[in-house]
Amino acid sequence: MKKIFERLSCLAFIFWGVIFLILSFSSAFSQNCVDCHKTRTPHIVSDWLLSQHGRNDVNCQVCHGEEHKGSDDVAKARIPTPETCALCHEEKVNQFKKGKHALGWAAMKAMPTAHWQPMALMEGMKGCGGCHKIGLKTEAEIKELKTTGPGFGIASCDACHTRHLFSVAEARQPQACQTCHMGFDHPQWEMYSASKHGVRFLLKQNKVLPENAAAPTCQTCHMSEGNHEVRTAWGFLAVRLPLPEDKSWADDRVTILKGLGVLDPEGKPTARLEVVKAADLARLTQEAWQKERDKMIAICNRCHSANFARGELEKGDKIIREADKLMAEAIRIVAGLYKDGLLPKPKNYAYPFPDLLTFHDAPTVIEQKLFVMFLEHRMRTFQGAFHHNPDYSLWYGWSEMVRSLAEIKALAEEYRAKSRK
Repeated sequence: MKKIFERLSCLAFIFWGVIFLILSFSSAFSQNCVDCHKTRTPHIVSDWLLSQHGRNDVNCQVCHGEEHKGSDDVAKARIPTPETCALCHEEKVNQFKKGKHALGWAAMKAMPTAHWQPMALMEGMKGCGGCHKIGLKTEAEIKELKTTGPGFGIASCDACHTRHLFSVAEARQPQACQTCHMGFDHPQWEMYSASKHGVRFLLKQNKVLPENAAAPTCQTCHMSEGNHEVRTAWGFLAVRLPLPEDKSWADDRVTILKGLGVLDPEGKPTARLEVVKAADLARLTQEAWQKERDKMIAICNRCHSANFARGELEKGDKIIREADKLMAEAIRIVAGLYKDGLLPKPKNYAYPFPDLLTFHDAPTVIEQKLFVMFLEHRMRTFQGAFHHNPDYSLWYGWSEMVRSLAEIKALAEEYRAKSRK
């Protein structure tokens, strides 16, 4: 028994000795990184030292590997991916992968005209890719990005927890969402910050309101209790299935689905429906929509009665219905021009029908107005409603839709007048 104990003690001594050597090597390796980068990129080092990673000795090689050792082998530094973060934050990464942010890259690539654009704007970080880089990428896409550019911006998590501080406190602020959710078809920041919700929170940040005052942020509603699965009931396009019982609204929604290329001009599903499903751009069952709506009502119920919350959300639904009425009329007018041969059929589109997702390369003014009406004005109409910003919903949304429709009618009449001469 004594010999067994002695052997176990010896093995334990060897085990802890090896651990000590590994930790010593790791610490020394990390110190080399810090010493070098203090002169090369000093603010990377200062941010890391301020971070929870720095305070808990989650050092450079945990995320960047051990192959990069000096200025002559920079390319060997491993660029983190969500899987890197999942080593410690598995639950959050799994939540993220179920949400719409994870599909940001796929949604951008799914745009029919994306491949016609300068790649510096699409895959680079100066245009669409600057925000849509948050989405998950395949191994092949990551490999391609490394060969066509520096290959940065593939970690996703650092879109909100910006490197190398990776601050939770930063990611909880509504300003963390501001970079991507501003302007054109993503103006949620402007809507929120000027809403009563946003104003109260900004007053709270400025210490005008007490720290424990109720003041919702983007994260309060869309990342409740830190859940990284960000989803909404209506989805990005504000179209859903099943069709409503209201026949007029159902007809309008079918027209919009045709304009999105999800249905062909005869109303039959197209291959693009699968793309919309894969990018999770719309709720395609009543159950999927109701699940998200119920979650939002429960969140609203923390400050408001459930009846009030339900009523306010239903007002947003009604605004979508009214916006769809204007949008569908505009689509039908332009579709009529294609049908009568007064407007050339869109290139690279199988049908003589407007394709609302090819707005990048609309060849005529009337088509441009139609696409802006959908991707800017209709978006602002319903997004303004759900973000409690009447000004955006009415003036930047609805009123602009009315104006666009009037201009489309006038331009269509010009086409028809010329054909009669």
